[in-house]
Amino acid sequence: MKPFLEKFFPAILIKAASAKTNMYCVYDDQLLTLFTSSLFLAGLFSSLLASHVTMALGRRNTMIFGGCIFFAGGAINAAAVNIGMLILGRILLGIGVGFTNQVSNWII
Repeated sequence: MKPFLEKFFPAILIKAASAKTNMYCVYDDQLLTLFTSSLFLAGLFSSLLASHVTMALGRRNTMIFGGCIFFAGGAINAAAVNIGMLILGRILLGIGVGFTNQVSNWII
């Protein structure tokens, strides 16, 4: 995790080096919180949209679409060079998870 923090969140490593009593306060960073929650928020909103897409395209095509979006998010995260790319990749991962989760729980 240290190389990841060095590249994308160096301020957190500086806080960690100076932390004396409570390590949990080190991770009090709005950008890190946005990075973490972007996947969950994208999954929430995309699962609401996915029911309409499922009705139009069918379950199989929606799962393929969700899988492709998830794959694209993973590729963007793997190639990320800045925070914006990381967050965009996490959003795409969340959309893929939201679509496939909604389709797998869809009752006919």
